[in-house]
Amino acid sequence: MEMSMWLALASIAIGTYLIRLLPYIWMKRSLAKRQTEDGIGSMPTWLTILGPTMIAAMFGTSLVPAHSGALSWLATGVGILVTFGVWTRTRSMGLPILFGVVAFGMVTLILPI
Repeated sequence: MEMSMWLALASIAIGTYLIRLLPYIWMKRSLAKRQTEDGIGSMPTWLTILGPTMIAAMFGTSLVPAHSGALSWLATGVGILVTFGVWTRTRSMGLPILFGVVAFGMVTLILPI
């Protein structure tokens, strides 16, 4: 791979990590400060819903195919169904994603629409 691709991947990885780490550090310091002031430290509501909101946003954007063709919509639908089916059987996070991506790839490779 070219160096620009590695730099892009590294910046995405670091950015993703910091998006998760910085609110945690900020909240940890805030709660420690409140506890030293003899107050009851509690996490604000906006921080508790931030993670699920971000996951829902990524999920929503990943459901729309990049190319608006019949094959893309079919592959997306099959991927969603396989992901949901594997999740209902395993209740894990890794296997449904793996099987959904494989199903999506198989549909796009096998069916030349």
